[in-house]
Amino acid sequence: MVAILGIISAIGITSYQGYVSSTKKKSVENAMMQMSLAQTEFYSNNGYYYPQSTSNNCTPSNSTSNDIEKDLMGDGTKGPDLIPDNLGYFVCIWRDSNGDYGVTAKEDTQTQPCTINMSSMGSYTRDKNCSK
Repeated sequence: MVAILGIISAIGITSYQGYVSSTKKKSVENAMMQMSLAQTEFYSNNGYYYPQSTSNNCTPSNSTSNDIEKDLMGDGTKGPDLIPDNLGYFVCIWRDSNGDYGVTAKEDTQTQPCTINMSSMGSYTRDKNCSK
């Protein structure tokens, strides 16, 4: 009887962890889409996309996530908490020399983090670590 309960528990925990992971990925993709929509307004107001400096890549961190929430989504002093700590992802936005931009989200884990990229056209790509 105990063995059966152990097996059922193991299956339940694995299923639940997969559900939580999938939900977090979808939540960060939704936040990335909101950032993309905010880029349209930012461009209308400034004539360029956020961030002002150009670089073909970026490194997601707590700092870059907070800057996006404050500078792109907020009033420059504060913004909505689109990327809460319990989401487990950090986000950054890069802009290339042609003026185009992309959004990168990376899971906050040391082992095999999931990385999700979104183009300015709204298409997503996930690396191989996102399929777990």
